[in-house]
Amino acid sequence: MELSNKPVANPVVVLREEFDDWAVLFNPDTAEAVGTNPVGVAIWKLMDGKRSLQEIVKEIEDRFADVPDAAIDEVAAFVSRLVESGFVGYDLEGFSE
Repeated sequence: MELSNKPVANPVVVLREEFDDWAVLFNPDTAEAVGTNPVGVAIWKLMDGKRSLQEIVKEIEDRFADVPDAAIDEVAAFVSRLVESGFVGYDLEGFSE
């Protein structure tokens, strides 16, 4: 996965935030659900197809304390899992048919 890729949340996926800042992502197309912590919720909200993975990590570093040096690897792995499950895709800048 390229760190310059710009992930975009699948628009049909529902984010249900709970009282403790954790959340559940539900994909009605596949009936799959994924639980996520507050950092995952922040990442989800930043995946708008305009920010690269590097830019998302920078935002996370600005918002949260004690972000590990390996954050880029952890964010990339989280996004990859969401891509594999159909929760996220990538902006196809310059793509033409």
